[in-house]
Amino acid sequence: MSVPEPAAVRSPDVKRWTGIAAIGVTGLLITEFVLHQVVGPRPELDQSKELAEFFVTHHNLLLTIVLIDTILMANIIVFLGGFRQIITHARHDLQWIADITFGAGLVFVAITMAGDAMEAGSALDVVRLTPDPSAIRALTEGHAVMFGATGCVLLAVISGSSAYTVLLSGALPRWTGVVAWVVAGLQLFGLATIFGGTSDHFWFSSGGVGVTLTATFPWVVWVITVGIVTIRGHSGFHRRRSTIADALADGASA
Repeated sequence: MSVPEPAAVRSPDVKRWTGIAAIGVTGLLITEFVLHQVVGPRPELDQSKELAEFFVTHHNLLLTIVLIDTILMANIIVFLGGFRQIITHARHDLQWIADITFGAGLVFVAITMAGDAMEAGSALDVVRLTPDPSAIRALTEGHAVMFGATGCVLLAVISGSSAYTVLLSGALPRWTGVVAWVVAGLQLFGLATIFGGTSDHFWFSSGGVGVTLTATFPWVVWVITVGIVTIRGHSGFHRRRSTIADALADGASA
């Protein structure tokens, strides 16, 4: 009596999960942005009394933002892993560049989570404790650089390598690669924020709104466009290319 072979288990659809993760990144970032508007600008770091009162008033919202950001980082890992698989499936010889994208993404996630830990530490400093403005100031100064110039360098590597692999592999529409190049260029503007101080009232300060508008949001726009393309399915694009290639080959043989 023959033993029936176990049914093959289908692997998860990488394009679908890449798209779902991209939508998750976008939704969570928008939620963070709205909560930051509710919290409002932070007092200057040398205003000790106002700084302590700010964290006493908003510590729960700040901890919520940190929690949301942690979940957002998990979505970025899924997105970058899926993007890497899409590229390497189309062009295996581009794996080393796709690995640069994924590796830079993991470092970006690690740096961001370290910054989140510092921001959470500032909020926890006032929970059933006497606020220490000097500790809050030191933690804030540390995470401002991570969310500013450091993050921009890593996003530039991610965007630039992504653009290169998309244009060479044809795994995604060519325009998504062009958008990635533009995003990589925009990240360079964020590098100058390291010299801009830490004021939340100054548009181009470290970790300020300038970084969000010129670096973070453009990259997220690229992420969501890639997510939409992958969810809708890029197979039609490949079929069109294959049909054209077959037609050209038939014409050449004739």
